[in-house]
Amino acid sequence: MRRRLTLLVAATTCLVLIAFLVPLALLVRQVAEDRAISRANGVLQTIVPLIGTDTDLALAVDGQPLPVSVFAPDGAVIGQDAAPTPAVALSAAQLESFAVDTAAGREVVVPVASTRGTYVVRTVVPEAELSRGVTRSWLALAGLGLALVVLGLVVADRLARTLVAPIADLSAVSHRLARAELSARATPAGPPEVREVALALNHLAGRIQDLLRDEREQVADLSHRLRTPLTALRLEAESLRDPAEAERVAAAADGIARAVTTVIQQARRRGGERQACDATAVVTDRVAFWTVLAEDTDRRVRREVPHGPLPVAIPADELAAALDALLGNVFAHTPDGTAFGVSLAPRPGGGAVLTVDDDGPGFPPGAQRRGASGSGSTGLGLDIARRAAEASGGSLRVKTAPGGGGRVCLELTGVPALPPG
Repeated sequence: MRRRLTLLVAATTCLVLIAFLVPLALLVRQVAEDRAISRANGVLQTIVPLIGTDTDLALAVDGQPLPVSVFAPDGAVIGQDAAPTPAVALSAAQLESFAVDTAAGREVVVPVASTRGTYVVRTVVPEAELSRGVTRSWLALAGLGLALVVLGLVVADRLARTLVAPIADLSAVSHRLARAELSARATPAGPPEVREVALALNHLAGRIQDLLRDEREQVADLSHRLRTPLTALRLEAESLRDPAEAERVAAAADGIARAVTTVIQQARRRGGERQACDATAVVTDRVAFWTVLAEDTDRRVRREVPHGPLPVAIPADELAAALDALLGNVFAHTPDGTAFGVSLAPRPGGGAVLTVDDDGPGFPPGAQRRGASGSGSTGLGLDIARRAAEASGGSLRVKTAPGGGGRVCLELTGVPALPPG
């Protein structure tokens, strides 16, 4: 937009300058010609009164700044020697002064009637005299026009900047809102219309933030209601006679309670807040948990986790939930004894790449769609992992493992450093 405004002002300025400078240039040329002709007429008028007197006409003619020829009635030529031209003959016949264009320049003739007959005074104004100073004036006009165009471009650029800068700020804020940074606000600036758009965008962002806050509170309230039946379930588990059975059911109830607590914490987290965690620690902890279950189902676990920390821009609970969803799919959709692997590697440019693959039959067509499942499940596992990756600025890719099984790669963006604590 800034470039288009500048080009528009430049085109308008050039059109205005052409409309004014071209007629002015023609006028300058005409003025130069008139000045030269007036000078020649002045020279001739100094000679006309001397004709018919006793003054030495030859001496008066030789002292003029222009070559002057006086044609006498008897055919003699006084002054510069020249042959009579058709203009001289016509002027003597009609007793009329006029100027004609010739190859040598502008020819000016003036007839003078006397008792001896008609004299004709003639001079020729060279082309150089007719256009003297025109080139210099045209260059001055061209320089003035160029200076005005440059000045117009500078003013147009400043004006366009004042218009474009607030629009660019609105675009940046809208992109931040699209990245779930709901705290982003635009600064009202620029023309009244742009300020009105900025205020409307800020109002929209605030309204979205309020709606999401209400939705999070509703999710938290609904999740909190699950605590009552979970408490009752735990009390029932403690009343079982078999201590081992009671401990197992109580542990399961505690796991569900922790999951409910995590849902409440996630729901009440402020929108647009960017958190980070150590991917190495989270993956090591979750792989250790699933390894115990893998031993019960005769599954071999391949694990490749770096020794050092890998900070990624995602909360620890969301990364754990994404990995649990992927490993839960492996346990739910592959037969017992199917090996699987979990690898974590640094990502070029910062972040990490988390890969989960298995030796099972692979993913059915359309498995990446939310809610799609070929085995009667909810079909939300891959979508949970995808949303977690995209929340950190990364992505999820579903591939086929070299052995024919499924492979899921989570690309997670990095952070400069882990936050304190």
